[in-house]
Amino acid sequence: MTQAPAPNADTVRRLVRSLIADTEPADPGPEVRPVTEGGGHSTWWVGSRHVLRLTRDREAATRGRRELRVRDLVRPLVGVAVPKSVAHGDWAVGLACTLDTRLPGRSGDVRDVSAVGEADLAGLLTGLREVPVRQAEALGVPRAEPRSLEELRAAAERAAERLAAEDEFDPGNLAQLTAAAVGQLAAQTAAAVLVHHDLRGEHLVVSADGRVRGVLDWTGAVLGDPAEDIAGLATAVGAPAAVRAATLAGYGARPCLRGLWLSRCDTVIRLADRLAGRDEGPLAPLRTQLRHAWESILLERVTELPGDD
Repeated sequence: MTQAPAPNADTVRRLVRSLIADTEPADPGPEVRPVTEGGGHSTWWVGSRHVLRLTRDREAATRGRRELRVRDLVRPLVGVAVPKSVAHGDWAVGLACTLDTRLPGRSGDVRDVSAVGEADLAGLLTGLREVPVRQAEALGVPRAEPRSLEELRAAAERAAERLAAEDEFDPGNLAQLTAAAVGQLAAQTAAAVLVHHDLRGEHLVVSADGRVRGVLDWTGAVLGDPAEDIAGLATAVGAPAAVRAATLAGYGARPCLRGLWLSRCDTVIRLADRLAGRDEGPLAPLRTQLRHAWESILLERVTELPGDD
């Protein structure tokens, strides 16, 4: 898949001027500067109130155009802010871009979520369950099959041995996920819900008092396993907070524990891949995510799960 060249500041300035209709020809426009976070799109701050996001390949462009429709669908339901597009179009042939409002607050990677913020997350999960599946399908939101926890556990066990050699992780911790538990935590056959599918800390906008004021980047939204969003929150805000939010949203023990173990296996695998050179990026966030996912919760002591959703 061929990517377009990374845009520079001059490209971004010209694009912003073309997107903002009332810009005078001689007006240099607002200050632009790149956002440091990586991803499938290039992101630039535009002045103090807007963010410009540019997709770099055709697949990302398709997701970016769909995201505009998904955000409009979820905005009335999720109880937290979702960015609004003030202008959108193509910045290169077949490559989409959107100029969005900037949500006030800081990344969940640098600000802790308070108890009231956990209620905000509960409202988010509740709202996602209320999104009509047929409407999401009509917008082109794809379905995603639930992942096999058995296969994920096997991969995590191999990764844990590599981490043990680096003195990063005790592989004995994975013994808690027994074969019986894997069977109990298999995804249920209940109808799929809309899942953000990337609820990392960097996609949570948190205010100074710990409230979750917004959720960014809906490009990966799917109809699928709600445990995936519980797993994302476990890596972002810690396992206890994620489970409390999911419980407030009406999820029972099974999806909460499934999400917990998805996050634990994922974080072990991702850190091992990074240490082995199969991935790039800073180590510190991966270590933080591992620590968050492996925070203990009382729910782990449950041995028999009711048939809840």
